[in-house]
Amino acid sequence: MDFSDFFPVWNDLKETERRLLTSAATELNVFKGAVISDGKDACSGIMLIESGQIRAYTTSPEGKEITLYRLLERDICLFSASCMMNGINFDVTLAAEKDCRVILIPSDAYKHVMSESAPLANFTNEVLASRFSDVMWLIEQIMWKSFDKRLAAFLTEESAIEESDTLHITHEIIGNHLGSPREVVTRMLKYFAAEGLVELARGSIRITDPKRLSALS
Repeated sequence: MDFSDFFPVWNDLKETERRLLTSAATELNVFKGAVISDGKDACSGIMLIESGQIRAYTTSPEGKEITLYRLLERDICLFSASCMMNGINFDVTLAAEKDCRVILIPSDAYKHVMSESAPLANFTNEVLASRFSDVMWLIEQIMWKSFDKRLAAFLTEESAIEESDTLHITHEIIGNHLGSPREVVTRMLKYFAAEGLVELARGSIRITDPKRLSALS
């Protein structure tokens, strides 16, 4: 995969800037379940997702998790290098939901090029603004949307990502994504099952009426 697949402004960079980024970059394999960054050392570098799926989430002092957003193929992860961005001061944990292959650009190399290149700086700010928009959207969902609609939206999105109506996921993991106790998830899924929207089995959920589930969300 070429760097231009990640950076629309790649051809606007000088040859020396492109060479610096490519020479500093390394490719890494990250296995499913691995924690890439726990938010305490958020200066490993910019990550380009070649393949796989990464979950970005935050954890409350009581240990309650909630997913902020997911990173898929051709996405860019900035929070693994948030130390180089002024005013960014909160912990985001990054964990691989699937086996991943990523390109890591060290923070110092990326920051140097960004300080010299207005196109790269502007693009980086656009990506950062997009991520904050995702977080603000999530806050609005939590504050104003009922849990049945949030769960329906999650199941619909998960089905689209996996390209399957059968989801191999536990109620506890869903609760971690949505910031809700497992018991609440279980009760709502049982209600969905009674309404004919899903069928439940141990460790899996099959969406039986995707149109109605999507409409609910």
